[in-house]
Amino acid sequence: MGRRFHLALGVADLEASIADYSARLGMEPECVVAGEYALWRTEGLNLSIRVVKAGEAGQLRHLGWEEAEAAAMESSVDVNGILWERFSCAAQRQEIEALWGTAACFGASETDRAS
Repeated sequence: MGRRFHLALGVADLEASIADYSARLGMEPECVVAGEYALWRTEGLNLSIRVVKAGEAGQLRHLGWEEAEAAAMESSVDVNGILWERFSCAAQRQEIEALWGTAACFGASETDRAS
């Protein structure tokens, strides 16, 4: 795998958003934290959604790249004030588990996580 573009969006209704994005992507999320968060990983896209405060739904949370070569989670802000992250699959999983522990339910793509 080369790089996956990462897109993080804020949502109001996690369950409705999971149903909508799963239909759009043609697959179920790889990780779900009930009532909080979901993550899909396609060949070229790493999409995460997270429940946000009222009025912030539908907004961009941040952008980035998932790259196997990334040693750790890195972040920077571009000239327009947009937060960008660079991370490996393993680093992203560690961040998710640090935030939600055992509430983070990982499903498919075991092979991808080994990369």
